[in-house]
Amino acid sequence: MCNKMCDNLKILLVDDHRILRTGMKLLLSTQNDMQVTAEASDGREALARLEEQPVDLVLLDLSMPGMGGMDCLREIRRRKYPVKVLILTMYSEQQYIKEVMVQGADGYLCKDSVDAELFRAIRTVAAGERYLGSRDAHLLIDSFIKPAGEDAELSKREKEVLALLARGYSLSVIAEKLYISIKTVSTYKTRLMQKLGFSQKHELVEYALKHNWLEKE
Repeated sequence: MCNKMCDNLKILLVDDHRILRTGMKLLLSTQNDMQVTAEASDGREALARLEEQPVDLVLLDLSMPGMGGMDCLREIRRRKYPVKVLILTMYSEQQYIKEVMVQGADGYLCKDSVDAELFRAIRTVAAGERYLGSRDAHLLIDSFIKPAGEDAELSKREKEVLALLARGYSLSVIAEKLYISIKTVSTYKTRLMQKLGFSQKHELVEYALKHNWLEKE
């Protein structure tokens, strides 16, 4: 494991988009102290790579088919792999940041961050410190100050799914009503729970009632 600045930091890149992995690998290759030595397209493949060869740091996406980044992170910590984990994702929401840090991530950064910040984040995490982008740090602070669900920005589809869940419809029925797959409904449900900071279904009902989303289909 790399607890300080390394001459050759070995990185496992985990993302389901092959083109993004290729671009990220080229970007990191511009740094003399960084090298992508392994790649994976989902969480299970990432765990297999960690069994095959040691790395110093895992760059881990959250949203992937099969085993996603959150479950992969939990498993990495459960198995006690001696690696640093930097979450690199499109999501910049209070609950995502809070949850991954609680689960043992060493850092959190959005994919739209500039190259220099990515390099700084990797080196900071590799040196044994935690890293949050400035925007993400502000969101995390807000999550401790504001009540769960306050000021959460939900899309039209998320509101539709939340209202139907609050009415007690099953995932399969919601899928039929909205003409989407059951897996997609499940993804929306998980995202809603994380965004709003809820863990119980009754909280969804209370939230939907508060916003008058149960009055009409």
